[in-house]
Amino acid sequence: MSALTFQLRPPRTGPMQGAPLLVLLHGVGGNERNLLPVADALDPRFAVLSVRGPLQVSPDGFAFFNVRFTPEPVPNAEEAEASRTALIDVLPRLVQEQGLDPQRVFLLGFSQGAIIGASVTLSRPDLVAGLVMLSGRILPEARSTFAPAHALGEAPVFVAHGRQDAKLGIHHGRASRALLSDLGATFTYREYDMGHEITAQELSDVNAWLESRLAPPA
Repeated sequence: MSALTFQLRPPRTGPMQGAPLLVLLHGVGGNERNLLPVADALDPRFAVLSVRGPLQVSPDGFAFFNVRFTPEPVPNAEEAEASRTALIDVLPRLVQEQGLDPQRVFLLGFSQGAIIGASVTLSRPDLVAGLVMLSGRILPEARSTFAPAHALGEAPVFVAHGRQDAKLGIHHGRASRALLSDLGATFTYREYDMGHEITAQELSDVNAWLESRLAPPA
C-alpha cells in the first residue's frame, strides 16, 4: 500500500489557527476531491482535510481497502487495518503542525470512508470530537480495537443511511445503530428516502449536528 494523500483547505470564515477540522473520507473509487462540495454545504468555520485512500483502483479512483463484491461486500481486513492505523498516526501530527484545535476534530465519511471513519473513531475516541457516517457500516473485524464503553461516549456519532441503498443496504445502517447502542456510544441515527447517495436534507441535518458541537470547550 502507498501512503495516504491529503489536501488541506483553510476555513472559509475565520483564522486557520485554532480552527476546528473536518476530515473528509471518500468512498471506494473516489478521490480527495469528491467530498469537497459536501464540505462547502457545511459550517464555514471548518478547516477541511480531504484524504485520498492509499490504493489506486482506477486512473483517478482510490480506496482505503479492496472489497470483493459478492451479495454482501467482503473487505480486505488487513488493508482496512492499515488505513485505520495510518490515519491515527498522521491526524494528531497534522493538527499540531497546522495549529488546529485538537479538541474539535470531526471525521465525515461516505460509504467506505464512513467505514474507516468508524474504525478510527471507535478505537481512538480521544482523537475525534465526532464522526459523521454517511451510508456506511462498522466492520466486525475492527471490534477488537475498540475503546472501552466509558471512552466511546466522548466521541458522538451521526449515522445516516438511505432506505433504498442498493450497495450497502439499510440493514447495515440499522446494524450500526444496534452496535453503537450495545457499545454504549453516544449517537444520532437517521434514515432517509434515498439510495447510496448524499442529499440536501441529509446535509442540513448533518450541519445542524456539527454546529451544535462546534462550541469550544469551556
